[in-house]
Amino acid sequence: MSASHDHDQDDAHTGPIKTPKQLAWAVLFAFVVPVIVIILLANYVSTDTKPAAGTAAFEAQAVAERIARVGHVEVKDVNDAAAMKTGEQVFQAQCSACHATGAAGAPKLGDAAAWGPRIKSGFDALVHSALKGKGNMGPQGGGDFSDFEVSRAVVYMANQGGAKFDEPKMAAPAASAAQ
Repeated sequence: MSASHDHDQDDAHTGPIKTPKQLAWAVLFAFVVPVIVIILLANYVSTDTKPAAGTAAFEAQAVAERIARVGHVEVKDVNDAAAMKTGEQVFQAQCSACHATGAAGAPKLGDAAAWGPRIKSGFDALVHSALKGKGNMGPQGGGDFSDFEVSRAVVYMANQGGAKFDEPKMAAPAASAAQ
């Protein structure tokens, strides 16, 4: 009875791998197969339709857009009133974000009651507030326009609110140093 009891006890403490060949297969399936599966999955996930020769990805315009500089320089002639934006254009491009809806406490375009006290402060005070910012409004309302264009936008908005401001005139160009 003791012998059969020892034999059952030995079987309980031994694993399923009994030969070196079984050990080799176990190592293969435990380590190599998962690595191969991971490599195949990574390849499957990262495989996407990549542009090949002859596709639109290598056209000159597409390449130029991808390698274009982030910033660019735009030179404006500040003495050319015709090239400058009108007050309505500046309003539509920048000011309407707040002044069309009254966002952040901005007086709405055409609201005479809201514009009345501001108009009484005068054109120069309104232009100064527009250029330097006031309350929740940043300088130029966050735009990038010339002072002349901003003053045109101020006249446009104030006149819509009941003012009778004249359109600002372009300052005469300074005489060149050579003359």
